[in-house]
Amino acid sequence: METPEAPKPHKRRIRYSGTHPRSFSEKYKELDPDKYAAQVEHIISKGQTPVGTHRPICVDEILKILDPKPGEVCLDATLGYGGHTQKLLPRLLPGGKLFAVDVDPVELPKTEARLRALGFGPDALIIRKMNFAGIAGLAPEAGGGFDCVLADLGVSSMQLDNPERGFTYKADGPLDLRLNPERGRPASEMLKALSAEALEKMLFDYADEPHALTIARAIKESPVPVATTGQLAKTVRDGLKKAHAKLGEDIIKKSLQRTFMALRIGANEELSVLDRFLDILPWYLKPGGRVAILSFHSGEDRRVKKAFARGEETGVYSSVASTPARPSPQERRSNPRSACAKLRWAVRSAAPVQ
Repeated sequence: METPEAPKPHKRRIRYSGTHPRSFSEKYKELDPDKYAAQVEHIISKGQTPVGTHRPICVDEILKILDPKPGEVCLDATLGYGGHTQKLLPRLLPGGKLFAVDVDPVELPKTEARLRALGFGPDALIIRKMNFAGIAGLAPEAGGGFDCVLADLGVSSMQLDNPERGFTYKADGPLDLRLNPERGRPASEMLKALSAEALEKMLFDYADEPHALTIARAIKESPVPVATTGQLAKTVRDGLKKAHAKLGEDIIKKSLQRTFMALRIGANEELSVLDRFLDILPWYLKPGGRVAILSFHSGEDRRVKKAFARGEETGVYSSVASTPARPSPQERRSNPRSACAKLRWAVRSAAPVQ
């Protein structure tokens, strides 16, 4: 006779001070959208993104541009939370496939579990942990190329919201900023190796930061190495106030956002990876294949614009976006994190790549 399993001990919910949870771990309802769907929907209705989740941007515009059809093979080059994949894949069925890649070993298994639970099996949805610059490695399995490709270059909200990942100045945590914490060096180590001049250049080139010199000097002259997000935020804030006493809080917040963005781009070598992706992309688009790329700052958008323009000049692309599409006013109000997004597209011609 089998011994009945002992009942699992009751687990009390996380307690927090005040009337509303403040820290990431305390927001247990937002972190469990399946159980607390009504509360999560209420948060979204207020124009906010529940922590631990991500709201896909320009979905309707992307579906119109890529026009996925049954039987086609597509690539989501930046899977993230899986919101775009969830909309694209049903349009490829029956008979089609969607390849989805991401470098984040923390979020990728969670996203795969959510998508598998929705019924997307491995015959139609192929998920790989890899950088999108390695698109060539997928080509044989994809039948030589793709009918449509999407790359959303933004950082996912679940990465931004988790203080352990070090992407935000709003909560203290290790100054990491790596999309893949298993590779490379964290931003705190990168800062130690950079000179003040190199850091100033990074802040200006990667984020168009107008106070790059002041911020670089403040960081490099800090009496102790900057190792946490809280330390970095205080160092930048104090440096700006000391050098520019009349700066308002809104301007300081913008500089903090740009500083974190520049360091993230540097820690992950994002622009060089994007350049490699744009260079090899035409080789792996089928004739008539469509590509859509969402960018979130001018450095990314300039690279996409120039790569598509070069492709049109050489005949590799038959048509490209003359101007970027932007999120609608309704989407920007509903999801403020979409406000700076720019969406560009191109269509592959039948001409061979030179």
